[in-house]
Amino acid sequence: MTTRRSFLATPFLAATLLATGRPAAAADLDSASAFVDAMLKELLAIANGPTALEAKRAALARIIETRVDVDGVARFCLGRFWRTATPAQQAEYMELFRRALVKNISDRVGEYQGVTYAMGRATRREADIAVATTVTRPGNAPNKVDWVIEPEGTPRVIDVIAEGTSLRLTQRSDYAAFLSRNGNSIPALINALRQQAAG
Repeated sequence: MTTRRSFLATPFLAATLLATGRPAAAADLDSASAFVDAMLKELLAIANGPTALEAKRAALARIIETRVDVDGVARFCLGRFWRTATPAQQAEYMELFRRALVKNISDRVGEYQGVTYAMGRATRREADIAVATTVTRPGNAPNKVDWVIEPEGTPRVIDVIAEGTSLRLTQRSDYAAFLSRNGNSIPALINALRQQAAG
């Protein structure tokens, strides 16, 4: 996802909070919590529903497209290399990143069966909102999962923090390591993503 430098600089943020008061901030937190709750209900209903596997995969793909800022996540994960890629490479990378992400999540639909979750608190951070949940898979200990939401405009997931580990930061680190091993070659990364998406 894109690197977000908040336009809410400290003085502006303070002025905004003073002007709007706490109810508006609380409304944002409630909205983010409701967004995550609805998304998880929809995801688990698909995973545990009676439809065929391919239909479940297609439904999960729609959730990703509508609930996740896929383009923003893709740009964030490429990091500084986004600026060195040509426009054609950027476009191909974005498309392959999207396909690989959808494939990775939809291929694991069986892992979501029987999962339960409990909603926790929503917390405003500098430029986004983190919604805490506790996710429990059958036979496993509960896991703390924070869903990071971009609150401006239509809500979108911009990161998932599982047991304190940011998935988008982990992915960016993995891409940087891959590129370092391959002469900082964007075509090499694109080729690897193409293979992953085709998997």
